Amino acid sequence: MTTETLEPDKAEEPKEPKKSLGELRAEAHAARGEIASTLDALEYKLNIPKQLKIRGRRFSMGLRNLGEDNPAALAGIALGAVAVVGAVVWLGVRAVQRR
Repeated sequence: MTTETLEPDKAEEPKEPKKSLGELRAEAHAARGEIASTLDALEYKLNIPKQLKIRGRRFSMGLRNLGEDNPAALAGIALGAVAVVGAVVWLGVRAVQRR
């Protein structure tokens, strides 16, 4: 075997021009910025209490908008929720009494 077969063919590899120190620093700065924004996005998504707070606000705003646009629908939803809670409590009490 010759040394030519052991080494990769260097003629096929494109040679990149050497970058200046300023260009390298600019690339490093851009990479740090991308990493920071990725970490911020992950922190935002994985912060469960914050996500629950945001969703709670959206839900309450949706209910307010529904109440302003269609109060009868909001009253129907409220009565349905009360009926479901009442049925669950009644079934729970009934199950405890049968023991």
